[in-house]
Amino acid sequence: MDAIERARRRTWWMLALFGPFVWLFVGVRLVLSAVRGDPLPWARTAVALVLLAGFTWLYLRICTAVVEHRYPTREVVGAGGLVVAAAAVGGADPASFGMALVAWLSVASLGVPAWAAVLMAVGTAGAGVALGHLNYLIDPDLLVTGDWSEGRTLLFLGVTYGLVCAAFPPANRMWMWMLELTIQAHQGREAHTRLALAEERLRFSRDLHDLVGHRLSTIAVKAGLAVRLSDADADAARAQMAEVNDLTRQALRELRQAVRGYRELDLTAELNSVKDVLEAAGIDCRCHLPYRDLPGDVAPVFAYVIREAVTNVLKHSAATYCDILVRFTDDRAELRVRNDGAGPRDGGDPGSGLPGLRERVAALDGELTAGPVGDGEFLLTAVVSLPVRG
Repeated sequence: MDAIERARRRTWWMLALFGPFVWLFVGVRLVLSAVRGDPLPWARTAVALVLLAGFTWLYLRICTAVVEHRYPTREVVGAGGLVVAAAAVGGADPASFGMALVAWLSVASLGVPAWAAVLMAVGTAGAGVALGHLNYLIDPDLLVTGDWSEGRTLLFLGVTYGLVCAAFPPANRMWMWMLELTIQAHQGREAHTRLALAEERLRFSRDLHDLVGHRLSTIAVKAGLAVRLSDADADAARAQMAEVNDLTRQALRELRQAVRGYRELDLTAELNSVKDVLEAAGIDCRCHLPYRDLPGDVAPVFAYVIREAVTNVLKHSAATYCDILVRFTDDRAELRVRNDGAGPRDGGDPGSGLPGLRERVAALDGELTAGPVGDGEFLLTAVVSLPVRG
């Protein structure tokens, strides 16, 4: 389950909890009435409970739709009709069936402009007060304020419905706003990662052109010259083809060096490059370097290991930070790349480039290890004994 799906699920649960919350209010009200022996009309209460069950079903469907950024107009209208009927039949007490009106408002006002949400809140509060007052006039026992005067009951209804209708919709809109921020942040991180990888590909293609392009152009010119000289001056043509052969070998060697990452690799420059790529992808990169330069044989290999490790961080993990440590003594040099993006597949196949890295480190009589180390972290370590034996 990715980050966006987890955020949607958590937001759905926060919105959906209001459904059981309404049933809790209704259940407490009914239990208190039964304990105190209040003469409640159980037939009306049973009908109100059936209507409330239908509303709850639609309420959960509305929650699912809004977290998927859809506004379910039919469900909202249907749930509004059921909740008004349930409140009218059940008494519209804000501490009982009337709370269902607020539950409907809390999700119906999501995905609409602010002015529309305000109008819906005012309308819901007005409907709750009107239905509650009408039920009080018909049967005062339907409300918890049955023994209060009409004016006092009307004031209670107005204040209670006004407060809850003003409080709950903004709270749910805040949850939706946080969900939207999460989605935007995740999409922004993916965009940064794609951009960083694209920039790395462009950099590689530029380096490849600079290294090999000139050689190939020279080869083409000399091969053409050899063709023109083949009939007029065979010795000159052979000399040109010998140069073509040398240039071809040099171009092939440079191409292999470029592909393998040995293109004039400088450890400091590579660290600056991967730091920029990681930070562009939203990953905090911290580098810990020695105050002295690494031995010349070790530095290019460590630079390549760092490049491959960071590529795997970008491609195979969901890391938020990456620590790169380089240190050495007279006896050994060590590189550590640690990140917090170890996933399920890291334990099985942490990256197809690792065998190649092990071969390069082993060429210096060194050792490379990589794998999860607990707490969701992945650690790659390369150790080389010094001095390197030629």
